[in-house]
Amino acid sequence: MFQEPTKRDGVVSGDGQVLDLDTAVKDGVLGGVDGAVIGCGVAEKLDLKKMIEELDLAEVPPVFICPISLEPMQDPVTLSTGQTYERCNILKWFSLGRYTCPTTMQELWDDSVTPNNTLYQLIHTWFSQKYLLMKKRSEDVQGRASELVETLKKVKGQARVQALKELQQVVAAHATARKTVVDEGGVAVISSLLGPFTSHVVGSEVIGILVNLTLNSESKTNLMQPAKISLMVDMLNEGSIETKINCTRLIGKLMEVNDFRPEVVSSHSLLVGLIRLVKNKRHSNGILPGLSLLRSICFHKEVRRLIVSIAAVPQLVDLLPSLDPECLELALCILDELSCVPEGRQALKDCANTIPNMVRLLMRVSESCTQYALSILWSVCKLAHEECSTIAVDAGLAAKLLLVIQSGCDPALKQRSAELLKLCSLNYTDTIFISKCKLTRTIQ
Repeated sequence: MFQEPTKRDGVVSGDGQVLDLDTAVKDGVLGGVDGAVIGCGVAEKLDLKKMIEELDLAEVPPVFICPISLEPMQDPVTLSTGQTYERCNILKWFSLGRYTCPTTMQELWDDSVTPNNTLYQLIHTWFSQKYLLMKKRSEDVQGRASELVETLKKVKGQARVQALKELQQVVAAHATARKTVVDEGGVAVISSLLGPFTSHVVGSEVIGILVNLTLNSESKTNLMQPAKISLMVDMLNEGSIETKINCTRLIGKLMEVNDFRPEVVSSHSLLVGLIRLVKNKRHSNGILPGLSLLRSICFHKEVRRLIVSIAAVPQLVDLLPSLDPECLELALCILDELSCVPEGRQALKDCANTIPNMVRLLMRVSESCTQYALSILWSVCKLAHEECSTIAVDAGLAAKLLLVIQSGCDPALKQRSAELLKLCSLNYTDTIFISKCKLTRTIQ
């Protein structure tokens, strides 16, 4: 029968061997912090469950893990076989009528469980070390963030740049630092550094900090001043790829205020910069934020004509085949919004790849993509019925529409597909149109 180790500082290893605490730390069984062990007097003040939840560590010594739940044990108990489990897990195992050891599958002649107090103390001590170290680092980070905010109130020139660089690194890596900056009025201090005479070196660091912070309505309104927006747009066009992305994300955050004014984004230079960002094949990480901001801008009707005027439609249409599903859905949403204005519909019609690309996307990616593609096809076919319907049918549209109608998708999509199918059929005799509805082209 298994007996709990009586040695006060012992720990049961994975193979059942009893190790003393010093050996366990030295050999890495506990993975202690620099070999230091915090006394139980400190450890007892900390709640083990809270520590486990807040730390959420990826790597925990295997001896601390319950074989049933694969989670760290908070109340370890040992069976007569010598195996240790979390109390609630093994009792649940027994309640299901399983009187065996889950690890060895041995039948148990004694189903009693013995608290493994030694292992509990070691688990508690190990997590206490990690928890207190995390708290100390967090306090150090908060203190440094506070110091840097105070420094920015006083310094200029290269000293300001260095302080901004360090603060950007700190807030990017630590949530506690971000909260400290916000709570201590750091947003106003940092925002005040943006203006018509701000260098791009300072501006890029400031934007890199602000994009990581939680901004209230007052802060957003302050950042929407023309001089500050103008600087962001300049950096979007001329900065590094990281700066371009940060400017894009920050402008997107500013658009979330209830009283947002569309004229803020009614900038030819801003829109051109965004199109360049989403077309940049060398830095594909800018595509998603660029398309996300373009979609937000498209929801403001006043700006759609301006977007069309910079030849955004053919550029986005030609980009579609290379996009991943998330970006593809955003691009189609933008094109669908642009199709709501006459200039947008005309641009879609005039683009040679619009119809083939839209037909190809039907029933290929997602129901949302099918909905957008169908809406765009309807817009161009209604605009120039005879010309566009013929091109669409030759591209395999009729067969694709039949697939949509026969699928389990939204009834509104089926209805729109039926209407478009009827519109396309007007150019053909019944016999010819039926032949156009064969599925061979769709499968290809």
